[in-house]
Amino acid sequence: MQAFYSDHFVLPLPPGHRFPMAKYAMLREAITQQLPAVSLLEAPVARDGQLALVHTPDYIDSLVSGQISAIAMREIGFPWSAFMVERARRSVGATVAAVRVALQTGVAANLAGGTHHAYAGKGGGFCVFNDVAVAARLAQSEWHRQHRQLLKVAVIDLDVHQGNGTAHIFQQDDSVFTLSLHGDKNFPFRKEASDLDVALPDGCQDADYLAALERALLELDRRFAPGLVLYLAGADPYAGDRLGRLALTPDGLEARDRRVFDWCHQRRIPVAFVMAGGYGRQIDETVRIQSRTFRVGLSCAQRWGTDHRGH
Repeated sequence: MQAFYSDHFVLPLPPGHRFPMAKYAMLREAITQQLPAVSLLEAPVARDGQLALVHTPDYIDSLVSGQISAIAMREIGFPWSAFMVERARRSVGATVAAVRVALQTGVAANLAGGTHHAYAGKGGGFCVFNDVAVAARLAQSEWHRQHRQLLKVAVIDLDVHQGNGTAHIFQQDDSVFTLSLHGDKNFPFRKEASDLDVALPDGCQDADYLAALERALLELDRRFAPGLVLYLAGADPYAGDRLGRLALTPDGLEARDRRVFDWCHQRRIPVAFVMAGGYGRQIDETVRIQSRTFRVGLSCAQRWGTDHRGH
């Protein structure tokens, strides 16, 4: 299984900043040590033309030039720097690369990504460009060029925060189905309408979460037949997450991951997965949860390989 990283682009954040910048390098180290069957590759850069499949030219230009307003940067939550722009491009590039590989092999990943609070014309909530939206639109364009068919894409967003930017981008697009399971009372406080929103109460535990996921997947099955899934495997529904407000255990999160990968595999739907949020009070807890996601994803990828050889 191939996975793409961009953790050497580290933003110079002020002391005490809430964003866990160190987790990306820690996750790559954990995967290197524990999962040698995962092939780790440096993320390519997303070009302006790729970003413009989703984002407005004015927004792209203002970010690249550094002319973006202080108010807009406050909404994103990072100080502007050329490194920030490069990191954001690489985060998109990693998901684009993962999608291309997944469509060939069944499963691939981005060690970061899941920047689902970015809209077409603005960022927000530590999200600069929307990697999942750009990767979905680019995959559809490339698929149509190659196969002369429409590629239908499902976004299964299991980050604890609603994917408001992604929902808004695809609201008028019947070729992309957006599914979000999220904390009802959590950020963003003004939600957008996804194709299927499942709002969960504070303190939601494993059994209720997994039952809600099962119902959501049944509904997705009933309403949509994707040729590609983009899975946001946020670690922030975890009980020990500073920003999560839900109460899942690491075992519950692994069961969640297994259900999504099994759902995709049973239907022979290629899946690219991204890490999305994770703000554990102990950063190593977030890394352990995300490592387990990679273990489940790798197992699914190996099954794809075995199935392919069996035909």
